[in-house]
Amino acid sequence: MQILKRLALCALAAGSLSGCLNSDLDRAAAGAAVGGVGAYALGGSVATGVIVGTAAGALCDDAGLCRRY
Repeated sequence: MQILKRLALCALAAGSLSGCLNSDLDRAAAGAAVGGVGAYALGGSVATGVIVGTAAGALCDDAGLCRRY
């Protein structure tokens, strides 16, 4: 249950940051930070979390997940 709470907190942080970032580079940096912290909090590989977070942040606008209105 503790892992689920941490994961939900990381998802909330990532979602709230994605709306106020203007470029792919900004979203990639935020994704890297959230991915690294999330992986550390869940006991996973921080390097993998940073890589996945960077890719997710950079591509979320292209995938339509964090569109700017």
